[in-house]
Amino acid sequence: MAAPGPGEYFSVGSHVSCLTCLGQRLQGEVVAFDYPSKMLTLKCPSSSAKPNLSDVILVNLAYVSDVDVINDRTETPPPLASLNISKLASRARTEKEDKLSQAYAISAGVSVEGQQLFQTIHKTIKDCKWQEKNIMVMDDVVISPPYQVENCKGKEGSALSHVRKIVEKHFKDVESQKSMQRTPAQQTQKDSSLSS
Repeated sequence: MAAPGPGEYFSVGSHVSCLTCLGQRLQGEVVAFDYPSKMLTLKCPSSSAKPNLSDVILVNLAYVSDVDVINDRTETPPPLASLNISKLASRARTEKEDKLSQAYAISAGVSVEGQQLFQTIHKTIKDCKWQEKNIMVMDDVVISPPYQVENCKGKEGSALSHVRKIVEKHFKDVESQKSMQRTPAQQTQKDSSLSS
């Protein structure tokens, strides 16, 4: 393969602007560029507008109609930050366990409400798992179908009380969301019946 010609490569640290085939303008700092696959990695300002965060976007240059180099970096870029491999491996293991738990719940025939409740509890208390169709929280509390507050069983104490509060709040939030979704639909029905 011949060496890349002018405009066919991008230096790490350069700032570029791209126009995608969808008409979206992307602008950011080049983090990496793979010439054979024509994949460009850009670090852009965070979409959450938080100053200490950045968005990292992979751009397939086969789907870009225009690329402009805003400023080209000629000096050697700073070294990349080191990665905490054990932390990344731990996060990957945890994510895998969470996905396997979700898959187990689906294959066991757990209701959607039960799966949603499990996710809500898991956000607050990581030590929760499925035991057939029951949710086990901290090996102290068992929530059985239909997963209501009265279905929370365990030794009376702070753990049981805390889990009951989470379950109660979860169903209040679900009910609140349902009522908010019904309200615009009901308003539309009222408006259409008034105009008839």
